[in-house]
Amino acid sequence: QVQLVESGGGLVQAGGSLRLSCATSGRTFNGYTIAWFRQAPGKEQEFVAAIRWNSRHTYSADAVKGRFAISRGDAQNTVILQMNSLKPDDSAVYYCAADTGVILSNIRSRAAYDIWGQGTQVTVSS
Repeated sequence: QVQLVESGGGLVQAGGSLRLSCATSGRTFNGYTIAWFRQAPGKEQEFVAAIRWNSRHTYSADAVKGRFAISRGDAQNTVILQMNSLKPDDSAVYYCAADTGVILSNIRSRAAYDIWGQGTQVTVSS
């Protein structure tokens, strides 16, 4: 089974950029949909972006459109979330999730994904 490891979080000033990486161990992402979710203190977890590995189709939340981009990494087992023009409201723990057979109507739902990483902290200072 795919196991996920996130990296790339940290502290950045507003307007800056961060690049998050989600990597599998032991397998490739072939056939998977991979998504990023985030959770800020006291708030519910929310969808950020997703990518279909095979078709490369991408989906983004309205809150991050035009600022964040999800893509396949150079390796067959990595997905990248490029975050630009960061705002303090983007501060959260970012989680990578993956699964097969995710239908389009569920792609933004955390319940559609059974495989999760441990999360990486992103903090944006004002």
